[in-house]
Amino acid sequence: MRYHSPFDRPEPRLVPAGEHPLWDEALAAVNRDLAVTLPEQRPLCLFAVPWEEGEPDQVYVALANGEWHGNPLWADPDTSADALEAVAEAAQDTVSECLWQAWPVCAVHDLGMHLRKESGRPSWWCAGTTDPKDPPHIRAAVGELETIRRPHRPNRKRRKNSARG
Repeated sequence: MRYHSPFDRPEPRLVPAGEHPLWDEALAAVNRDLAVTLPEQRPLCLFAVPWEEGEPDQVYVALANGEWHGNPLWADPDTSADALEAVAEAAQDTVSECLWQAWPVCAVHDLGMHLRKESGRPSWWCAGTTDPKDPPHIRAAVGELETIRRPHRPNRKRRKNSARG
């Protein structure tokens, strides 16, 4: 059977663990970052959309409810780093577009971060500010946002608790 229109295609399906091991491993790392930055969100998952007969399914990174945005993950990756980069990028598209918010956000600058390779590892990069003393920086490797502590900023004013009356 050959699919001729989007209306002829079978429904998307949840991809079971083990079907794409490198993507599973990458998704686990991305979900660690999601849990730290958006703890109210359930873990992301992989959904497959059957394509034409004889062609592999198109796999997407989706919210727990099955909603996704952006391009599918292409052919199975050659390395864990390739998988991590592809899954992190797809996850960022899905979270940002489906939840209408920047993700992940730098805890220091409150700016959306972008994916960059640093020393061969996909990492979350922050643009910093226009102040030369606060330059762009790598915040953490993908999957390691939970290991980062917000740095002490000695010149930052502390908030005082005040009673309103």
